[in-house]
Amino acid sequence: MQKITTFLTFDDRAEEAVRFYTSLFERSRIVSERRYGAAGPGPEGSLMTASFELDGQPFMALNGGPSFSFSESISLFVDCETQEEIDRLWDALTADGGEESRCGWLKDRFGVSWQVIPSVLAELLGGEDPAASGRAMQAMLGMRKLDIAELQRAYDGE
Repeated sequence: MQKITTFLTFDDRAEEAVRFYTSLFERSRIVSERRYGAAGPGPEGSLMTASFELDGQPFMALNGGPSFSFSESISLFVDCETQEEIDRLWDALTADGGEESRCGWLKDRFGVSWQVIPSVLAELLGGEDPAASGRAMQAMLGMRKLDIAELQRAYDGE
């Protein structure tokens, strides 16, 4: 087992979330599942924990009951190479009750916060031309889902 693994505690939708997340990313799989027995505390046969990988990164999930919820103070950051990847993930993660936020942030239908960010963003915001980087920053601040072409146009002053 990896020394440090992100652990996500859901109310009662861990199994649905794990199956959804592993369907979105290449090199993803469910490694193991453990189910509650007769002693509970969850319903017998329901998922207790799952170990899974998203693009090779290990995670664990637990159905922990209604005292657990997520907040934006922790998010999953996805580094996207193309606009097509951003669009695909954004659409999937905001579907069925997900919520768009600003600057590439969203909450999925399980309440988990994600940042769906183009790889080029760091270059645009940290470029050698402060005015160009400032324009890119202002463009980003006005967006929900990030648009690589719009960010580049703002950086270029077009």
